[in-house]
Amino acid sequence: MALGAGALPQLWADVNRCGQTGDYSRALKTITKLLKEDKDNVTALHCKVVCLIQQGSFKEALQLIQGQTKVLSTDVVGFEKAYCEYRLNRMENALKTIEATAEKSCKLQELYGQVEELGIPENTYELCYNAACTLIGQGKMKEGFEKLKKAEDLCRQSLTEDPDVAEEELQDELSVIHVQMAYVLQRRGFTEEALQLYSQVVKGRPSDVGPLAVAANNIVTLNKDQNIFDSKKKIKLTCAEGVENKLSKKQQRAVNLNRALLAMHTHQSDQCKQLVQNLRESFPHDPLPVLVLTALYHHEKQQNMALQVLQDFCNKNADSSLVKLAIAQLNLAQGHLSAGTEILRSIDHWKFCPGMVSALVMLYSHQEDVSTAVEVLNEATWWYQKHEPGSPVYLRLMKESANYKIRHSRENEAVADLEQLWKQNPEDMKTLAQLISAYSQLDAQKAKKLSKYLPATDCISLKVDVDQLENSYGMTHMRKRNVKPMEKQLQPQAELGRKKKQKKKKKKGKLPKSYDPNNGPDPERWLPMKERSYYRGKRKTKKKEQIGKGTQGSTTGGATELDASKGVSSPPASPRPGSGGASNVVPPRQQKPSTAGTKKKAKKKKGGKGGW
Repeated sequence: MALGAGALPQLWADVNRCGQTGDYSRALKTITKLLKEDKDNVTALHCKVVCLIQQGSFKEALQLIQGQTKVLSTDVVGFEKAYCEYRLNRMENALKTIEATAEKSCKLQELYGQVEELGIPENTYELCYNAACTLIGQGKMKEGFEKLKKAEDLCRQSLTEDPDVAEEELQDELSVIHVQMAYVLQRRGFTEEALQLYSQVVKGRPSDVGPLAVAANNIVTLNKDQNIFDSKKKIKLTCAEGVENKLSKKQQRAVNLNRALLAMHTHQSDQCKQLVQNLRESFPHDPLPVLVLTALYHHEKQQNMALQVLQDFCNKNADSSLVKLAIAQLNLAQGHLSAGTEILRSIDHWKFCPGMVSALVMLYSHQEDVSTAVEVLNEATWWYQKHEPGSPVYLRLMKESANYKIRHSRENEAVADLEQLWKQNPEDMKTLAQLISAYSQLDAQKAKKLSKYLPATDCISLKVDVDQLENSYGMTHMRKRNVKPMEKQLQPQAELGRKKKQKKKKKKGKLPKSYDPNNGPDPERWLPMKERSYYRGKRKTKKKEQIGKGTQGSTTGGATELDASKGVSSPPASPRPGSGGASNVVPPRQQKPSTAGTKKKAKKKKGGKGGW
């Protein structure tokens, strides 16, 4: 279908915008549409080569250049061709391409210095540091780290020889090398050593704000969601004056993303939203700021807002796989299995990955949709058969597909997978046995014919140690075995028969101390005490009545003694202190209660619960 006259300028505008934001995947799709209209467009082909290089597809980019030699000459894509050959370790070809290019641009000369051994000695720490950065850029982390150590030694040696250089100036010069060393350690997984070097740089406060900001940002990435207070202190160093001039646009994006994530973890939602808004304005096609905002709404229990943000971004960027994956995750978390499954299946980027296939089969099985699950397996096996035949992933997927179909009584569909597996490895007897078992349900003659390929029973040698098998954990767990010593096992049966088995003596039960052989046991001993016929309840003592309950100084006499109308004379006044007078009146607290009518509580005898 031909594009309209106004569509081409719009497509070129999209390509330009994607190039500014670094969205080379989207740019590549737009360029493909342009090439459908004009397949020999030099600018479109050149842009496609650049997009492939930015995505790391150096082999595909070189194939495109070699297939379009009439259009893409060496003068047009000389640098791109040489760079692809350089990244594919074809140094001689890259050198020939550079020499064949008429115009030696700055980037081509820089590449020429990296490809050819110019014989420049690494006798200064600056040159050694540059060589280390080159190795790190090529992914050679270990070799790059060794170069950095050499650069550190050269720097110390050259600066300590100058008496005017103080220790602070030396550490300031070493800060760039130390940050790069810490980065290599972090990439290699030595996080503690990396954190120590980063902290050393931050503590030294170098005059160059660039290494300081990088060290502070990387400390925040190492802290993650832990040690939030330290991360809040370190992130302020990335906002110092002049940092934006020291960091590239890509580095500034990473720093602002970390600031937004830290604001989210510290529950500063307004600040997080503002940082995300700034990122979305600078990078409108970047999905990471949208995912940060979605995570913020998810933490605040605003699931509808989170889904709305993702859906709005997906409407403008339909090919964003990360956003679709987040939408599917939120739907599945809320129990919307059908919607989440369909979104997962619509992600073309990971459609045939083993993890995605496994998740889809599990979800469809949970919804009792076996037919769709089988369809997913068939699509995946067909894709791997076309693109990666014979790969371990393809063979594993075929086995799982056959097993799934057999479990759900689809032997007629499992037969095709099993036959393909058996062709790949005719020595696999397990697959052959499964194939025969499946054919036995469908075609008995075919199963009988295939059974001829099974090995004969005489050829099967089972190297099984019976004694070891019986003494294994499974056997001993199922039944207890009385393993006798070897000497006793070798004794003749007659001698063993003579020995009499010792009978265990039964222990006599203990009798209570109050046991009387003449009187039988209490027939009500099994009943609770309160339900027995002779239970009279607890006896109340008169102690409580004899102790005065009134005001202090009251007596325990009757009411008549306390009645003033009876004419009883009042007791004499108590003597004054120091008068020496003695009183015959006994205070109430010293009066002993009468013991008449009280009985001592019988001691409870020891014995059984019921007694005899």
